[in-house]
Amino acid sequence: MKEKVRPSLSELTAASFKIGCLGFGGPAGQIALMHRIFVEEKKWIDEARYLHALNYCMLLPGPEAQQLATYVGWLLHGVRGGVVAGALFVLPGAFIVFALSWFYVTHGNTPLVTALFVGVKAAVVAFIIDAMLRIGRRALKNAADGLTALAALLALYVFGLPFPLVIVAAALVGAVASLRAQHEPAPDKPPVKSPSTTRAFATAGMWAALWLAPVALVIAAFGPQHVLSQVGLLFSQLAVVTFGGAYALLAYLQQQAVDVHGWLSQGQMIDGLGLAETTPGPLILVNQFVGFLAGWQAEGGGFWLALAAAALASWCTFAPSFVWIFAGAPYAEQLRYNRFAAGALRAVTAAVLGVIASLALWFGQHVLFSANAAFATPWGRTLDVPVFTSFSWIAALIALGAAVALMRFKANAAFVVLASAIAGWAAYALA
Repeated sequence: MKEKVRPSLSELTAASFKIGCLGFGGPAGQIALMHRIFVEEKKWIDEARYLHALNYCMLLPGPEAQQLATYVGWLLHGVRGGVVAGALFVLPGAFIVFALSWFYVTHGNTPLVTALFVGVKAAVVAFIIDAMLRIGRRALKNAADGLTALAALLALYVFGLPFPLVIVAAALVGAVASLRAQHEPAPDKPPVKSPSTTRAFATAGMWAALWLAPVALVIAAFGPQHVLSQVGLLFSQLAVVTFGGAYALLAYLQQQAVDVHGWLSQGQMIDGLGLAETTPGPLILVNQFVGFLAGWQAEGGGFWLALAAAALASWCTFAPSFVWIFAGAPYAEQLRYNRFAAGALRAVTAAVLGVIASLALWFGQHVLFSANAAFATPWGRTLDVPVFTSFSWIAALIALGAAVALMRFKANAAFVVLASAIAGWAAYALA
């Protein structure tokens, strides 16, 4: 696929805002949406470059979908494009999550909103399936790629192996395989100019300073034991130690926020995750919900402290992405021209398809079935299996309709989401 002439910054801004507003379904849904808009519709980057960027982001700590948006923006318009794409990927969802967090603590949930998001979540199932088919057709070049994807799916979904272990294992297998593929064509000729190590360190230092400055100011103003200081420290720590996206950090976040700090209850934590799953933007916006409740329920807390804590939690979650992308992406681009690295990243591409399949199974299971039962496996892992009597025909029909609209009629993503939400509302009104 040939690359289109580089879009203007205003065109990139409009597309990024659209993605931010329609990015439902966690990382799998958002990766699917970006693929559809950047690669299929706009043709601003080609398939190979998109998958290469995705592979690099999968190796980083933090929210891989936001990092991917930042990477694509950087490819198209440098640092300005990266900031625009990365920020607009988050901001629409962040405003919605903030408003719903306030509504949650003051009024609770309403059946109408729940019904609307039944339709939205069903549409996300269709988006993910569409992405799996599109990416799979290009990522699976041979039987080895298919086996890698299947192994990644089983390792994550069935055996519960750590995400970094799965990705690193795939990269090692691909790198070793590349040594035995000397007969294959060499990668494209590398660019003339190599990245500057000095510039990379300076870039990393500048963005790290911007990331940590608000945390340092809060600690200096209120002391290390204040709730704002604790929020800034915890989410900055999570940003550098959690690999594998939002699902990978949830266990640690729950342990720290619920058990250690007591910012919210177990039930509130589950409600926050559900809220983040049914709104646009990264699933990791659950961090903002946790920050909001930490400020709201703290001694002397309330709206303004909750606002500050939510903003700080989001900043410390997403600002580190600019460090990893702007300092590391030039080196990641160089890896496209290295046979050894290209083999490793090709295997990661196949493994990423397994990761998306794992998330698709998890998400689809919780959308199409209202109840799940625990199943103890012989290898000591407990799996959630659907209770088939809880199958939702409404969600299944909406998902099927969305899939047909996307795959058969190439319908606009915004139209599909809106129509699915209306279908969810109609089903509620007629019940």
